This record gives sequence, C-alpha cells and structure tokens, in this order.
Amino acid sequence: MTIKDITGTYTIEGYNQNEEKTPYRGKLKLSIDPNNRIIAHWTIGDEQKQTGTGFFKNNILVVNFNYKGEDQNIYKGVVVYKCLTPNLLEGFWSEKYGDPMFLGEERCFRIMENNPLLN
Repeated sequence: MTIKDITGTYTIEGYNQNEEKTPYRGKLKLSIDPNNRIIAHWTIGDEQKQTGTGFFKNNILVVNFNYKGEDQNIYKGVVVYKCLTPNLLEGFWSEKYGDPMFLGEERCFRIMENNPLLN
C-alpha cells in the first residue's frame, strides 16, 4: 500500500479517551501535501473540527492533531492507524489532557464516491 492509496474520505466510528468509552461518529478526509505528508481533517458529529498532519510507512499512519474545544482552549494529541486495507483504517489515539488511563479508539471506513451498487 502507498500513501496515495489511503487518500480520500472516510466515515468514522470511535470511542473517547475516558472510562465510559463515550461513542462518537464523524468523517475523516485524508490528502497529501507537496512534501508527501498526510493532511487530515476530521468532523466529529456535526460541529467539532479537527486538523492534523502526519506520515505513512509500512501501512501505519501517524497523525498529530489539534482542535479548539468548547472552552476555546486548543487541545492536541496523536492518532495511530493501522491501514488494514485502503478502505479500512483501525486506530487508537491520546490527547495531552485526556485521561492517561485510557486510549481513544477509532475505525474508519472509506466512502465510495462512485459505488455502482448505489446507482
């Protein structure tokens, strides 16, 4: 698999970095910058926007991300995805101020733009 194979848009299902494993859903868009680095844009729910940059090697994608919380503070973290196929990513993440006893989890499923089964 190459870095270009994983670019695109994914639906995400995840669990937050807390004891309750609070579930969430959203979208993830992956693109490549001129230096062959990953640019990531998440939309969690309908409102929360997160951005990040990262790198890809041996079917592992690592992205440093940040977002502005409801309290207007900037939160930072890192997510690591195993790229199981170009259409399925499985990952875990941690934020700097998250509960250190837990990791967040995320699964990403590629959104097929031209799926003939849907036409």
